Amino acid sequence: MQTESTPEDESKDEFFERLARLSEEMVAKHGKDFSMGALVLAARWIAENRVGQLKTN
Repeated sequence: MQTESTPEDESKDEFFERLARLSEEMVAKHGKDFSMGALVLAARWIAENRVGQLKTN
């Protein structure tokens, strides 16, 4: 049985699609190691509530 997608489901799907495209672009330009490291670092920032606290010199 298939259910209707909610607006939240559709929004999440859009973010996953954007993440997939960004990941593919990063791999193409800088390789898998960089791409995985960048995504892990982003996850760490989220876990540590550091999102939006970008430090600039």
